[in-house]
Amino acid sequence: MKAAIPVAHSTKSDKPAPARLLIADDQPHILEALQLLLKPEGYLLHAVRSPGELMTEMACESFDAILIDLNYSRDTTSGAEGLDLLRRIRAADSQLPVVVMTAWGNIDLAVEAIRQGARDFIQKPWENARLLSVLRTQIELSQALRRSRLLEAENLLLRATDRPEFIATAPSMRPLLEGIARVGPSDANVLITGEHGSGKEVVAQTLHAVSARSQQALVAVNTGALPDGTFESELFGHVRGAFTDARTDRVGRFELADRGTIFLDEIANVPMRQQAKLLRVLETGQLERVGSSKSTRVDVRVISATNADLRREAEDGRFREDLLFRLNTVELHLPPLRERREDIPLLAAHFLHHHAGRYRRHLQGLSSDALQALLQHRWPGNVRELDHTIERAILMARGTHIEAADLGLHSLRGGSAGALDELSLDAVEAVLVRKALTRANGNVTQAAELLGLSRGALYRRLEKHGIST
Repeated sequence: MKAAIPVAHSTKSDKPAPARLLIADDQPHILEALQLLLKPEGYLLHAVRSPGELMTEMACESFDAILIDLNYSRDTTSGAEGLDLLRRIRAADSQLPVVVMTAWGNIDLAVEAIRQGARDFIQKPWENARLLSVLRTQIELSQALRRSRLLEAENLLLRATDRPEFIATAPSMRPLLEGIARVGPSDANVLITGEHGSGKEVVAQTLHAVSARSQQALVAVNTGALPDGTFESELFGHVRGAFTDARTDRVGRFELADRGTIFLDEIANVPMRQQAKLLRVLETGQLERVGSSKSTRVDVRVISATNADLRREAEDGRFREDLLFRLNTVELHLPPLRERREDIPLLAAHFLHHHAGRYRRHLQGLSSDALQALLQHRWPGNVRELDHTIERAILMARGTHIEAADLGLHSLRGGSAGALDELSLDAVEAVLVRKALTRANGNVTQAAELLGLSRGALYRRLEKHGIST
């Protein structure tokens, strides 16, 4: 069962929600005049006096349109500040209609603003009727396009056959689904947060599936698993002779994802010295293969994921704040499985169907006791743990249904010596690795330290036991 992207419905009274308008001008009397004009028209207004305040408001709230001045510093008439602000708005949300205002009647400046993505312009002093008409037209057009994109996103999800099933019926998943519907069709960079094993890669695949890039490649990279010495070569490629083992030219992951999407998983584990190189590519869209001085331009949408608190990592000096700003144009949070228990029966049925076919086992389903055990379990390993649990149960089942005993959840719950006595050495190692990951909130480096292992040694054990972060 695939989750349907929710489409906006009218309220019970069929009255449309009032349009939200963000206004930026450094002159208080201009803001006051606009409020006097627009509030009686039913707009919900947010007024700011600087480009910085506007970008902060955009990060915290959603708007139907933005009205901006082109000059903010005293005695400045060039419009450079406004054009720069326009570019920043467009980078954050290319679909949001922006109307610019200028007091100088400079047609060339207005034309340049239109060329850079503004939908229309207003000259000060404005004509009330024209200002109201321009805003009404742009907002109505934007809302119509948004409804069209939501419908297309829903249709794409229904038609998509080359991606994992995205099961999301729990109420706690609705904000995520609405976020996918809003940003999926755009080119905005997205940061997906959530605990390890919660299904962040499936969200990335869904975002790609509903985007205009869906016919191009989605290239997934576990950046936390890349050794420091090969990081640049893997992401940006290399030329022959760049280093000892570089016997031929190699295309990096960013070039492979050109015109498509790159998914950077475990982004919090990228070493600090490599973060600057990644930031440069995100800022300029240009890269050089290792050993080459020739720049290559790439057109890539970046979706990244982490189970770490990147803001805390940035505050503690372990993650570049400017890179964080580039990655999380939009942030989507994926709830852990314990907060979406309504999805457990559907997820279990999906994994049962998949693994039963793989192992050629003819099972009719889960017993009521087994289902109850699934619903009561805490699932520290989230959806991935549920997947492995169902796979194991299929192998252990003796009847036509999976029973509670087949799930083996008792051995995963506690850390008692009695429970460990019943496990093989490999199973004990897998339990300890999972516990370390849980204690470290999925951070591989910290989990390796807890276990007294190198990061590389831990990754080998993760691969051995089929554990992903």
